[in-house]
Amino acid sequence: MKLLHKDIEKDNAGQVTLVPEEAEDMWHTYNLLQVGDSLRASTIRKVQTESTTGSVGSSRVRTTLTLCVEAIDFDSQACQLRVKGTNIVENQYVKMGAYHTIELELNRKFTLAKKSWDSVVLDRIEQACDATQKADVAAVVMQEGLANVVLVTPAMTMLRAKVEVTIPRKRRGSCTQHEKALERFYEAVMQAILRHINFDVVKCILVASPGFVKDQFITYLFKEAVRQDNKVLLENRPKFILVHSSSGHKYSLKEILCDPTVTSRLSDTKAAGEVKALEDFYKMLQHEPDRAFYGLAHVEKAADALAIDTLLISDKLFRHQDVPTRSRYVRLVDNVRDNGGNVRIFSSLHVSGEQLTQLSGVAAILRFPIADLSEAEEDSSSDED
Repeated sequence: MKLLHKDIEKDNAGQVTLVPEEAEDMWHTYNLLQVGDSLRASTIRKVQTESTTGSVGSSRVRTTLTLCVEAIDFDSQACQLRVKGTNIVENQYVKMGAYHTIELELNRKFTLAKKSWDSVVLDRIEQACDATQKADVAAVVMQEGLANVVLVTPAMTMLRAKVEVTIPRKRRGSCTQHEKALERFYEAVMQAILRHINFDVVKCILVASPGFVKDQFITYLFKEAVRQDNKVLLENRPKFILVHSSSGHKYSLKEILCDPTVTSRLSDTKAAGEVKALEDFYKMLQHEPDRAFYGLAHVEKAADALAIDTLLISDKLFRHQDVPTRSRYVRLVDNVRDNGGNVRIFSSLHVSGEQLTQLSGVAAILRFPIADLSEAEEDSSSDED
């Protein structure tokens, strides 16, 4: 994402002009947009024209519209973002108040205006425009007959390809059918890697599976690379890391990112930091439950007691359409930061973010123990009785 212009007043009202440069930037934009914002962007509009003879025709024209945002639709698979709203600036093709849907396009600038820019949204812009935070990890999670090729970026986990091949069982006295199917499977996975992984950007490729599937695949991959003289694979051989996983499904990615051999290689990536923070929270919940809180009410009380060391919060909560509810989450983040705590905003498109959502999207590791608030509430209610 490229920031072209930023004009924010002291009362936090203002506008920014951005250019989305890659698919992931659409996810960042989706997290910046809220109902009630105004969005100015280039779009295509179907316009009806009437000729001098009275015949009516229609043509598609490119024009720039400013909409008051009413609905936002994000397609996470295609990374496409559509914004529906009413036109609020006079235009020769579109009447004031008319509805239109803008599909934001890569490398075309847009201007977003808000009545109030809060700290979370401004951080998101900073993160999106930071060139050091781009996709740097790829993973091939596999088991016999199934493989998922995944890109792990700081903001999301993107499934790039799913390979499924039926592998017949070995028969007594003959393994040819089994071996031929395995070879077809490995070939399909190899093609998916070459098609979807950009070796110039990716720092490492994790190949994970239960048993020896990963080892057999890597042997096949580099044997084929030598046979085909594939320089891309041969030059990037050191980037491949073999890791154990319990299955070939996408959800196994969390346990892979927790593996010590992986975390040492990925220590500088945001994804690994999120996974570690969540792991620390679960350890704390197990061993010192008075220092691990989750759920908004409990976490807010811990923040009021200046007890929060690390706040774990899902970006999903900041997309809440109810402004007072959203402001409550922003206040919590600001409160923790102001008191010297760490804040980790998890992407709901990451495996770790999906797990955090199961804990109502907000959790905290505390500096010091606080007696369980639910017990304290029960005691106070029984005293009243």
